[in-house]
Amino acid sequence: MALENLKEGLRGAVDRITKASHVDEDLVKEVAKDIQRAMIEADIEVQLALELTQKIKDRALEEKPSGGASAREHLIRIIHDEFVDIMGDGTELKLQPQVIMMVGLYGMGKTTTCGKLAAYFQKRGLNTALIAGDTHRPAAYDQLEQVAEDAGVPVYGDPEAEKAPRVVREGMNKFDSYDIVIIDTAGRHSLEDDLIKEIKLIKNIADPDEVILTVDASIGQQAGPQAKAFHDAVGVTKTIITKMDGSAKGGGALSAVAETDAPVAFIGTGERIRDLEEFDPAGFTSRLLGMGDIEKLLEKAEEAVDEEKAEETAKKMLAGEFDLKDMYEQMEMLTSVGPLQKIVDMLPMGPSSISEDEIMSTQAKLDDFRIIMDSMTEEEMENPKKIKGDRIRRIARGCGKSPKDIRELLSHYKKTKKAIKGFSGNRKMRKQIKKQMESGNLNF
Repeated sequence: MALENLKEGLRGAVDRITKASHVDEDLVKEVAKDIQRAMIEADIEVQLALELTQKIKDRALEEKPSGGASAREHLIRIIHDEFVDIMGDGTELKLQPQVIMMVGLYGMGKTTTCGKLAAYFQKRGLNTALIAGDTHRPAAYDQLEQVAEDAGVPVYGDPEAEKAPRVVREGMNKFDSYDIVIIDTAGRHSLEDDLIKEIKLIKNIADPDEVILTVDASIGQQAGPQAKAFHDAVGVTKTIITKMDGSAKGGGALSAVAETDAPVAFIGTGERIRDLEEFDPAGFTSRLLGMGDIEKLLEKAEEAVDEEKAEETAKKMLAGEFDLKDMYEQMEMLTSVGPLQKIVDMLPMGPSSISEDEIMSTQAKLDDFRIIMDSMTEEEMENPKKIKGDRIRRIARGCGKSPKDIRELLSHYKKTKKAIKGFSGNRKMRKQIKKQMESGNLNF
């Protein structure tokens, strides 16, 4: 994930605080140096790193713990608060009629983000449309048309047009009755005069309620100056950081936010149309520090889980029934929530309770299990006891795995079923769950 260096550095600082015998000036200075180093290694602008760590030192040495908090808890809270501060207030986009203009350099994921943003509003009951305001990049219209189809929204554009302002004016007229209109604009490899002139013209025509800058997590320390140039030209109001699921350092994007004072509204967390996460600075910072973000995890689970399927599976579990199809559906639901690394980051597990290697190993095992089950017949999925000898060898050939891998899956299934059987045998718990299901108060 992006910001991995920063995450490791911050968790190391928290670890140093929690293991210290007491909090004194020397510890505060050591922690500040750790954080400063982690920020610079993560590509956060040097001056910003110096200013933030100075604030941490000043507050830690001058403020007294409040509300019965210990000195250690107080120091960790100061670190948390200062990082939240540089990320903005997390002001989300309002669910009301508005025009949104997207800006950013070439390769920042702007067009894809337009589709994700359209899907976000459309899902919440607002009629949304896209305008192809990039008339320079080859196939820009085709790409926007594809993401519009994925999002289930209409798009206006002219693949042959050369003047983007004209296309935007026509699109604004066409979608006058729509709740949300999102305008994609051209990018460049660098900020050129003609690009600045064009986006200024588009802004004058569209009169957008929001001007959103898309920033790639991998952009590096040039993010700040570029963000300032866009802000000076058209007045950036919000930021969306893209490609946060990658291995980029990510700090440059945070520098861009600090440069424009335009809070982060969303972060892009994958390639799928739904991989756009509302940004909560407090929760995000908690995850960086290893303190988790249970609220965000529950929110994502609620979005991903099919309630009817979950209820059907629960009933089968209560009846002591559980086959490979049920296990497969559980894995699908887990995958819908997000990669295992993302889920673990949302759990308050401490800085180093689970190593990245362990998480990757578990994720790979789950992926292998799903591949194996894809090679099974319906009969085998419903009756795992029949999977022996020749069937194991046939499944292994079909999925490119070894017979040992198939047996490992079957062993995992048996252990899972045994655990569920023990759960379903608990009459008191079964009665409580059944009562909640009948009253409609049980959510999965």
